[in-house]
Amino acid sequence: MFPEELLECHPHKKTLKKNDEGTKFLCECGCEFPILKDIPRFVPLDNYASSFGLQWNEYRKTQLDSFTGVPVSKTRLERMMGGNLAVIKGKTVLEAGCGAGRFTEVMLDAGATVCAVDLSTAVEANYDNCRKHENYFVCQANILDMPLKASQFDIVVCVGVIQHTPDPEQTITVLCSYVKPGGMLVIDHYTHGYGSTLPRKVLRFFLKKSPKQFSLRFCQNLTSFLWPLHVQFQKYKKFTVVKALRRVFLWLSPVVDHQDGYPEIGPESLKVWAALDTHDTLTDYYKHLRSADEIRSCLASNGMVDIVTEYAGNGVEARAMKPVMPKREQ
Repeated sequence: MFPEELLECHPHKKTLKKNDEGTKFLCECGCEFPILKDIPRFVPLDNYASSFGLQWNEYRKTQLDSFTGVPVSKTRLERMMGGNLAVIKGKTVLEAGCGAGRFTEVMLDAGATVCAVDLSTAVEANYDNCRKHENYFVCQANILDMPLKASQFDIVVCVGVIQHTPDPEQTITVLCSYVKPGGMLVIDHYTHGYGSTLPRKVLRFFLKKSPKQFSLRFCQNLTSFLWPLHVQFQKYKKFTVVKALRRVFLWLSPVVDHQDGYPEIGPESLKVWAALDTHDTLTDYYKHLRSADEIRSCLASNGMVDIVTEYAGNGVEARAMKPVMPKREQ
């Protein structure tokens, strides 16, 4: 079971307790937070991350290893953890920005107790995918204002999220505050050049201003229209001329293509992933870019040690430890 004593009313630093009816969490100072669809809510349902909520409820199982039968998420998380998921067995893990649960289920299956948090209604998909586990808790909250006690988590994981927050450096600082002394922080961040083609920039400008349902359907229809060309270019890329033309086509097409990266998930899943990630990259409200050195510098400024950064995945992947004793000023 997730230890609910870790829950805290952020403004008052008071322990949160569920009312007798189980319909809300309360603090002794009078704050009330509703429980809707079995999920505690600490933010309004509609916010700047709403497009992600729509996306992950539409594609709630698409990227789950348990659905694809291919350990794409597990392999990625293993790499980010330093090569072995055994480090999380029996640990209390905070997953900030949990989405539909592609990494949540991996950590639960590896024996971790997971507190999953997301700003969007993606928490509903996460709950649907992971509620069978007893060592699991999910809530809808802002990363900058999570209803959790500081310095209480063995591991804090934040994958595919920080670049979409208003201030990445502030977000990293907040994440560090939840790591207990001797614990580990695992994060990633887009780096310079990610998704920066002109066609994507133009479409993103308009889709960010469009109704969310329209943007989702537009990206789905765009993918359906262009995907056959993606498949044909992939099929004949062994020919020099086609290979050269494919490079131009991939720059012109706003559709995200994983055929080179994840061929093992199969043709049907590749098309669905393309629609999902095209929507993701064309509708995100914030899209910040950072170098490995910038991420390393931010982690160091927050007192983290044993910092490892590398260019992998979607940009920069990093992990760092919080020292058991704070560094003393010289």
